Amino acid sequence: MRSSSSSPFDTNRFSTVFRNLDATRFQEISSQTTGGDVERILDRGRTDSLEEFARLISPAAEAYLEPMCRLSQRVTQKHFGKTIRMFAPLYLSNECVNVCRYCGFSRHNDIPRITLSIDDVESEAALLADQGFRSILLVAGEHPKYVSNGYVESVIQRLAKRFPSIALELGPLEADGYQPLVDSGCEALIVYQETYDESTYRSLHTAGPKKHFHWRMDTAERAYEAGFRRLGIGALFGLHDWRQEAVSLAAHTQHLLRNCWKAQVALSMPRMRPAAGEFEQVEFLRDHHFVQLIAAFRIFAPHAGITLSTREPASLRDGLIPLGVTSMSAGSSTEPGGYSSFDETSFTPAGEQPGEQFHIADERPPAVVAEAIRSAGYDPVWKDFDQALFDHPTEELGSHPSKRFTELESKTVDRNPVSVK
Repeated sequence: MRSSSSSPFDTNRFSTVFRNLDATRFQEISSQTTGGDVERILDRGRTDSLEEFARLISPAAEAYLEPMCRLSQRVTQKHFGKTIRMFAPLYLSNECVNVCRYCGFSRHNDIPRITLSIDDVESEAALLADQGFRSILLVAGEHPKYVSNGYVESVIQRLAKRFPSIALELGPLEADGYQPLVDSGCEALIVYQETYDESTYRSLHTAGPKKHFHWRMDTAERAYEAGFRRLGIGALFGLHDWRQEAVSLAAHTQHLLRNCWKAQVALSMPRMRPAAGEFEQVEFLRDHHFVQLIAAFRIFAPHAGITLSTREPASLRDGLIPLGVTSMSAGSSTEPGGYSSFDETSFTPAGEQPGEQFHIADERPPAVVAEAIRSAGYDPVWKDFDQALFDHPTEELGSHPSKRFTELESKTVDRNPVSVK
């Protein structure tokens, strides 16, 4: 729930910074960019400002897509090696009090509503573990009656021994609301702003706690205060002008990298997919623009992770493996109980399951996705973190979980960058 209590971090929240972000100026920079401007950035091998990011997503930069991708590949391999982290989402509940016009879980949609028992969650998780997953993302709609009263903490505690890396995508909380989740063994928090255009946001979120635009925008920072060591943000492309959304997401990424430096920051650029309801996307992000966007973000934020979901078709996902992506979901189900009770006879005419949040595009089994990663010359990573690193904090390393992990990692892991020929 929202709280009126203040925090010493409040004056430096991204929502405060965002109020001074001049979207019109960045639109002008993008539209006025020349080929020479793009070439100078590529020759330097990096961007020095948000203005230069706007130039990389400009119409003029489309002619430089190939050299942008080559640079993106070199930068990614330098900082992340030739690896792709694999994870799977596990949906706990599709109960939701929000009215979001584009979402399959929206309160006004007539779909079967399900909240899994903790035993059912464990059964679903066992199926994912049997496929090799050791990183899992727990997802739920926002409903205080169903996803409350220690339910999520109990789920995390039940799964923590089997899954060293547990991430959450839930309704926003205060920092003290996140603390029990961190203490239970969760290490990551994912929250999408959906759209950074405030008027569009308000028109799409008409009821429920999600309608609070700036409150949602500061969620990652509250999660950081609670001790999460991974922070994930993103925009849902298809709700507003994609270049405006990209600049805002870049500004948000830059802000978190500067102010939440003890955590690992990752971003995602999911595109609209079919779901229950009648919403039609406003701005279609074409494939070549999507590729341009990934390359631009990698050049702009070389240390940030980039996540690619099963919203994208298999052929495109395979092609993006070498170009800047660091994390991929696989074999995903977007409905509670979907791994153990998939019913191919219950599809709607639009192709989605009636209780899912959205319909995925890449339906390949995880083993097939892993093989595609290997075929591209990369290693699929099923586990890259262990909660045991947190079990014995020392005074020397301090109390913040991500600080302890970062310093321990630096002492135990070969961090030399992979050379790129």
